[in-house]
Parts: sequence; C-alpha cells; structure tokens
Amino acid sequence: MSVLSGRAVRSALELCNELCPDTGAIPNLPRCCNNISFLPSQPPSPPGEKSTFLKLMTTQPASTGLALHRKNLLRLTCMGALLLSAIGVQGQTNIFDLAVKPAPGGANPAAVSQEPAGPAPAHKPAICPALPVIPNRVFNVKKYGAVGDGHATETKALQAAIDAAHKAGGGTVEIPAGNYLCGPLQLENYIRLQLDAGSILRMLPIDQYPGGTNNPKNFITASKLHDIAIAGPGKIEGQGDKWWPLAKTKGIKRPSMIILSGERILIEKITLNNSPQFHMGLRGSNITVRGVTVRAPASTDPVNPSHNTDACDVSGNTILVQDCDISVGDDNYTCGGGTSDVLITHCTYGYGHGVSIGSYTRGGVSNITVEDCTFTNTECGIRVKSDRDRGGLVEHLTYRNLRMTNVGCPIQIFGTYMVKTLMPDQRQFHNLDKITPEIAATYPAKPVERLTPIFHDITFSNITATVQSGHRAGIIWGLPEAVADHVLMENVTITADKPFGIFGAKEVRLVNCKITTPEGVNQLALDHAQVTVTP
Repeated sequence: MSVLSGRAVRSALELCNELCPDTGAIPNLPRCCNNISFLPSQPPSPPGEKSTFLKLMTTQPASTGLALHRKNLLRLTCMGALLLSAIGVQGQTNIFDLAVKPAPGGANPAAVSQEPAGPAPAHKPAICPALPVIPNRVFNVKKYGAVGDGHATETKALQAAIDAAHKAGGGTVEIPAGNYLCGPLQLENYIRLQLDAGSILRMLPIDQYPGGTNNPKNFITASKLHDIAIAGPGKIEGQGDKWWPLAKTKGIKRPSMIILSGERILIEKITLNNSPQFHMGLRGSNITVRGVTVRAPASTDPVNPSHNTDACDVSGNTILVQDCDISVGDDNYTCGGGTSDVLITHCTYGYGHGVSIGSYTRGGVSNITVEDCTFTNTECGIRVKSDRDRGGLVEHLTYRNLRMTNVGCPIQIFGTYMVKTLMPDQRQFHNLDKITPEIAATYPAKPVERLTPIFHDITFSNITATVQSGHRAGIIWGLPEAVADHVLMENVTITADKPFGIFGAKEVRLVNCKITTPEGVNQLALDHAQVTVTP
C-alpha cells in the first residue's frame, strides 16, 4: 500500500470531526462515528494515474442527522487523497471511495540546470490551540503550610493545595513571592499552577531528591489529563549543575522539570532554569507554549556543560510555540513521530542544537511551520534527523523569515543520525561537516522498510545566515533508497567556509539564493541530486 495512505486516513478522521462537532469519548475516532473502517476498493483508475484505493465507511448514530455533502467530502483533497465518488448513503452508513497517489520514485545521478522555477508551495497553517479552562478559584499554598523561606521542604504543602483545588473541581494554585524547595508534584485536571512575581520554585538538590540518582521522579507531571496550565512570571530552578557531570561520567538517571501529556496544556510567561534533564516534555493536543524563557549552559560550555537539557520537546497536534527566549545544552525545540500542525513563531534562540525534528519520526511528522525567529551561536538552525531504525514520513515543513548569526550549520536534514552506533567502523560517515560527494556516494543502500525515514515537501524562504568558522553552509542527505524530494530554497543567503551539500535528493530548487563559500556563489556539493538553480 502507498506510504501516503496514512494521510488519507488522517484526513478522513479530521473531516468527520469537522462535520460532526458533537463531543464523544471514543479515542482516536471521529466524534460522530461509532465505527470507521478502510476496506480494499478497486474503482476505475483515473486515466494515466496509478493509485492506491481505499473505501471509507463511517457508521453514525441516528441522532446526528448528518448529511455528507460532496463539497465537504472534497476537503479530503487537501491531504493528498483524491475523492473518486460518493457511493451513497445506506441507512446511517456513509461509504465513499478514495484514491491515494503513490510517493515519487528514486533520484537520478547529480544534475544541475538553470531553469525557471515554479511557484513556491503554500503551507500556512492557522494554528490556534484551544486553551485550558480553569475555574475561577484560588488556592494559596501558604494556607496549606508552605513557608517560602528557601530552607523548608514544601512538597507536602504544595501538593495539598493542588489536591484541594482538584477536589473542589479545579482552580489556580498560587505560589506567592518566596523561595520554595520542593520535590515531585502531580498536577490534576483543571489546575493552573501560578508562580507570582518574586517566587522561585526550586527542585530539591541531588542529595535530597526522591529516588536519588537511580530512580528519580520527574518534577512536575501530569499523565493523560486535560486543562492544565503552568504560568509565571515566577521561576522554576532545577539545580541541575550537580546532576550534569555525573550523568556524563557515571551515567546516572536524572529527573526532567516538566513532563505533561493530555489536552489543552498551557505553559506561559515563566522562566525555567537549569533542569537536570529536559525542561519541558509535552505530548497531546492543543498545546501552547508562549512567553517562556529557558536557560541552561551550552553543551560546549568549558566549565559545566548541560547535556540533554532540551528546552521544549512538544509532540502531538495543534501546537503553538510563541515569543520564547531559549538557550540550552540540547534541542531548543524538538518533536517526535505522530506530530502535526505546529507553528513556532517569534522565538529567540541562543545556544542549543536548534529547532529540530526527530530523531524518532515513526508515525510521521507533518505541517510544521517555523517563522520570524532568530538564532545566535546555535549549533544548528534547522535540524531534521532520523535513521532506518526509527523513521517515518516527514513532510510539509515550512521555514521562513529566519535570521541566523554565527551558527554551526543553518540547515541540516539527514537520515543517518545513528550511523556512529549502527556503523561504528565507518568513520567517514560520522562527521556531517566532512561529508563529500565521494563519501556520500559510498553510503550503502538497503530495502525500504516500515521505519525508513522519508523527507518530502520542505520549503526554506527568506533566510539569512552566517556560519561559524570551518563549518558548512548546510546539508540535505537522503538515504539511497529514500531520497529527499520537493525541496525549495527561496531567497536564502548563507556565508560559510564549506559548501552546501545535497546528497540523495531530487526536485530541489534554489530560487534567488546566494550561498557564498570560498568556492564561489551557489557552488554546491552534489551526489545523486537533481537541483535546479534559478537566479
């Protein structure tokens, strides 16, 4: 079956949810449907096309009174599924046929041509996640025994306030100005954890932290809940400086600062500092992270590097990351498989590994937009990484209006992330800065399998970048068996010491770009790449 069939399935689910606003309790199914299935179907193929056919059948409660209009069914085309015909309505069961075009084939050996380029693909998602609904009740932690003197352990008092708010049906748990030492906290539905100005919530130090270095619990958690907020303007301090070197030298386990999953999650206007491990790990739907400042030393810090201190790991769907100021020791942002409809906008990035996707992309990643952001001293600007043991379809990515200063690599897309582990003796493939066309040409091919990473439909526009000394302008490196395809670079200006490498890619277009290296302007390093350059 075509790799695109999953997109048709998701489109059908989204369509049913659009058409039937009734809420329901059946997870992963349209709200209106008691049953949804995809059956083999063989209607006549459109002339000149080879397609994968699916029959979609939805069974709806009689109470919905739903009529599936053809204009609504045609919305399926937005995700690549072509509606062939509405078979009809049989009682309360609607059946219609879909054709899904297969993915394009492999690339030919390297070729560069000077031809007019077509218009850029337009992917401009309107991402506006639903916000949590919090009842208008306030639970001040000092009424539950909190002191805020920086010496007392406040875990029981703060958890008591959270539990009281939960018992009452939800509300705001207020942490007033003060210094609060605390162990792990468990949030509940309809809870807003509010850190007032002048308040600092400190994770207990390593020698007092529950679970120690063998089995520490994450600091603030919620699992499969809904309507949760953590807000400033106060701060959360992770006291990670004692954890980081031991993780490097002894492999100890570390707690993360905030780990939440569920629906309608909001993190806003708060400062997060020095987490022992991840600062935010969020998964679910309708997630907003805005006005958040995150700080930890760079992974290259000469005194105490903070490895694996990712700032903002957010996976799921309908995600907004806005107006954040981030400088850390690992990914500034990243998401994994099963993620779609993400907007990252007006953020400021310092040290870190960049705005990333992966490395686990199983389940697919789609409709990601990064716009109006700045990067300074960042190891990478844009980083999309995966490998054969963890991949999926990554598509419809848009990066626009970005300014990068002194970054290690402005654009990095590659399917060889685990090469050091999977091919430890093949050292020629380990350093992306040193990959030449001759080296890339020797990378071994394998059959396409379920976890093969695929990179498709990626746009870079209005980007300027200066690159750290000795580094390359960028790299796009698809696997021999699954080349990257449909990549547009438009109005991209990069100055670097080494050329932009494009290996294993087809239908790559450079429009009005100026990539300057000692070799000249737009002198690319190519292997098995089809590239069109338009002045």
